[in-house]
Amino acid sequence: MRFRRGARLDTSQVSDRRGRGGAAAVGGGGVVALMFLVFQLLAGGDPSTVGGDPFQDLVAPGAESGAGELTSACQTGEDANQREDCRIVGVVNSVQEYWTAALPGYRRARTVLFNGSTQSGCGGASSAMGPHYCPADTTIYLDLGFFDVLEQRFGAEGGPFAQAYVMAHEYGHHVQNLIGTLERAHRGDRDGPASDAVRVELQADCLAGLWANGATETGQIETITEEDVRLGLDAAAAVGDDRIQEHSTGRVDPESWTHGSSAQRQGWFLTGYRGGGMRACDTFAARRL
Repeated sequence: MRFRRGARLDTSQVSDRRGRGGAAAVGGGGVVALMFLVFQLLAGGDPSTVGGDPFQDLVAPGAESGAGELTSACQTGEDANQREDCRIVGVVNSVQEYWTAALPGYRRARTVLFNGSTQSGCGGASSAMGPHYCPADTTIYLDLGFFDVLEQRFGAEGGPFAQAYVMAHEYGHHVQNLIGTLERAHRGDRDGPASDAVRVELQADCLAGLWANGATETGQIETITEEDVRLGLDAAAAVGDDRIQEHSTGRVDPESWTHGSSAQRQGWFLTGYRGGGMRACDTFAARRL
């Protein structure tokens, strides 16, 4: 995946809180704590409860650090090709440009970059939670260190498009919040291979695929290759419930799934990527997931 060299990046869509809170908030376990809580989140943890109140005084909502540095460093698509944080800005710009055109009434969501811990509208947010969307403040929270964990501990190959898939999935949750399907993750069946919770997550994967299909038309992204798509699918597989369960416990229990299997997550991303629009992503109407 490459960005257009002359494309202008809009850093106003991304807030930078890095340097506030620090990695100590994860606790002495470091990567172990990160692994545990990322597993908890991906296995159905609620961003409003994971982490909880211990972090609420670290960063007041809206307090930003380093925003000027992000603005000065991330100006063009070439910056996005060179720097990871600028790449996230470029992906966010592209995803939101896509949904502004594709979804009438779309309202932009903000992304917050942080490390260690910060405060969100859903309570305390820590790096251990992994990337997540908070519907209370319509914001995606991301510690860039998650991508290292995805590769080193979950076995994903990584790469720019794998990161883009993760962000597009989180913005898929924002779209679900706008169209009213996100709440079904809590209102309906909370676990099981065909539960409402799984259907919500697979729909977000499909919505990510829709963006990928139209990404080069948004003005920011120049090319997405078949190899990029392969790496995105690899990332989707790495966070499948079955893969995480086998890695963490040595066994697979479909009745406790909350996000879907590796095959399901790959399949629904491809459903979106192959086109068909929002109707193709109606996982709630699908008899087989």
